[in-house]
Amino acid sequence: MTITMTTNTSNGTIDQHGNRMTGTADAVALYDQTLDRLLRYDVAVLGLAERLMTEAADAPMTSVLLAYLSLSSTDAADVAVARDFVAALQTMPTNERESMHTTALAAWCDGDWVGASKRLDDLLQVYPTDLLALMVGHQLDFFLGDNLNLRDRVGRTLPSIEASHPHRGLVLGMQAFGLEEAGSYHQAEQAGLAALAANADDVWAVHAVAHVMEMQGRVEDGIRFMTDRTSDWGSGNLFSVHNWWHLGIYCLEAGRHDAALGIYDREIHHSGSSSVPLEMLDASAMLWRFRLDGAETGGRFDALADSWATKVADEPWYAFNDVHAAMALVGAGRLAEARTLVARLDSYLDTAGGTNASMTAEVGLPASRAILAHGEGRWADVVAELAPIRRRLHHFGGSHAQRDALQRTLLDASIRVGDLPRAQSLINERLALRPTSVFGWVQQERVHTANGNGAAAAAARATGMLHLDRFATAAKKAAL
Repeated sequence: MTITMTTNTSNGTIDQHGNRMTGTADAVALYDQTLDRLLRYDVAVLGLAERLMTEAADAPMTSVLLAYLSLSSTDAADVAVARDFVAALQTMPTNERESMHTTALAAWCDGDWVGASKRLDDLLQVYPTDLLALMVGHQLDFFLGDNLNLRDRVGRTLPSIEASHPHRGLVLGMQAFGLEEAGSYHQAEQAGLAALAANADDVWAVHAVAHVMEMQGRVEDGIRFMTDRTSDWGSGNLFSVHNWWHLGIYCLEAGRHDAALGIYDREIHHSGSSSVPLEMLDASAMLWRFRLDGAETGGRFDALADSWATKVADEPWYAFNDVHAAMALVGAGRLAEARTLVARLDSYLDTAGGTNASMTAEVGLPASRAILAHGEGRWADVVAELAPIRRRLHHFGGSHAQRDALQRTLLDASIRVGDLPRAQSLINERLALRPTSVFGWVQQERVHTANGNGAAAAAARATGMLHLDRFATAAKKAAL
């Protein structure tokens, strides 16, 4: 669907959201079309972005949008591209809103992710219907693990979007994810389903509802929800890999390792996969869970480590990526390379400043050291690294579901080192939130076995199998 709402007034050209833009009516119409596709994560945005560069290069919002696209990849190699767009912006005549975007972009390019986020908040206070600012700010909140602003940024903007506007449903999809990460699961699901009622292909809303069901341990519902809607999210968009990852995680919880590996091979990482870190970290997060389950993955870790090896030599840019690179290297048994990665992060902190340096020092480096220690069988060191930071893992970004890989790593190491009181505490916490957690009941069986309590171990195993059988039945019905 193409939205054409551009109008000319005596004060300039107005975009589809009622904001004045510098540029011709044709340039703004093309920008509007590109933003519409971007809000939907439609692959068509890539071709439209190329058209913007050739047909609307003089419009400041062209450089703004393309710079944000580069930075949103979280790939250090794309930062230079974004800087070129910012340099071009600084030579153009811009209005107030465009100038505020330029300031936010400059901060992000300089490594001040938090500053960029705050500047976008400032922009949205004045121009609350700037949906590019909202979408990018929402992504920054996610990258920074700012759960409250992930929820509240959208909440502040939503009342300004008219109920009849075709993009209001897409804003509801953003709100759904923010509500989920802030723990408001019922509201999140309601917002997500309302967003999907407006736009069945809203892949971000699909993702938000998948997160709700993951956090509540509703594996059957999650499998049914995702498979019933595969035609809406499974291909043709820039977010399909992550949504397939969610379905794969459901399969893992259902004990269907074969189905999860099939999803991995077809949709998550293969010879034709891109080298975008946001997709590669999904691959790492899935294979690491296989490793913690003691399941075989063939040579998949090796192939993934090869992909990460082209990235880890770059200057550190996003700690969340570095930790997942460590998972791939350790999973492949390439411990020397993992040690090099950890040493590089350590030396980086000697001179680095900015947001990523803070995230690396607080979470990224100790988490990477823990992953390496797990690969080397130094279980006490895993616990020593992860236990002090487990309550602030969100400070280096990602979602609750993604960061759970580290929580699982801590629990596994606690059992292996014989720190059973800690392990039991972690299990209690997990099962209090998700009493149907098969992983939780498997770990409970391990702890009872280690304590010599055979009857309790058998009861834990029986409970886990009860849920596992039910989930596996759901997966079978979905033909997974």
